[in-house]
Amino acid sequence: MSLILGILIPFFGTTLGSSMVLFMKDKINEKLEKVLLGFASGVMIAASVWSLLIPAIEMTKAQKIQSWIPTSVGFMFGIIFLLLINRITEKLRINDSDKMRNVEENKNKSKMMILAITLHNIPEGMAVGVALAGALVGNVGISIAGAIALSIGIAIQNFPEGAIVSMPLKAKGYTRRKSFLYGTMSGIVEPIGTIVTLLLTNIVVPILPYLLSFAAGTMIYVVTKELVPESQKNEKTDIITLFTAIGFVIMMILDIMLG
Repeated sequence: MSLILGILIPFFGTTLGSSMVLFMKDKINEKLEKVLLGFASGVMIAASVWSLLIPAIEMTKAQKIQSWIPTSVGFMFGIIFLLLINRITEKLRINDSDKMRNVEENKNKSKMMILAITLHNIPEGMAVGVALAGALVGNVGISIAGAIALSIGIAIQNFPEGAIVSMPLKAKGYTRRKSFLYGTMSGIVEPIGTIVTLLLTNIVVPILPYLLSFAAGTMIYVVTKELVPESQKNEKTDIITLFTAIGFVIMMILDIMLG
């Protein structure tokens, strides 16, 4: 039962966050949208450091290799990967009319958000799988309780991520049901990644630092390319700064407390 909970808890966090779209109005309140964007930015920045890069560094130290190599390579590959995808989609829009280009741009931003969050969920699921596998084989310092604590921390992080996928989709014209479905499905890769990792622990563990760092790169790309520019439109930018700080601090505290 503990093993099943450890696998599914992060997915529950994404699903719960995505369900927020079922209670929103036809158009998201501008102030609420800025609060969500700021909070999500803070959460994603903190998660990229404490949930992804620092664990990657610790893993490389245990493997007795230069810790800056996999973290730097993985991080930059994550940035470049999404940058290339964005460039490709921009070229596909080059011959569109201004109106169609604006519609396509909004859809593209939503797709980029879903893709980035889905990608970064994969190594998070794998990280849970490694923790659970370590607990099952009796590795020193790893327990079932510790693995479940990691799952809970990721689930809490996934709550705003589910919301920032589903709620903007509804604001851009998607149905509540489809928005909820897309938000939920962005997190389905986590339990899949956990299960695959449990089955292939000996193969996955050596490259996990690269995967964690890759996920961190995708998160920072989304924050700097999408969330921050979107949140700075119009006025009321102070509330963005405040909730970015709040999101960062909350995620930092949770990561430190839950280990």
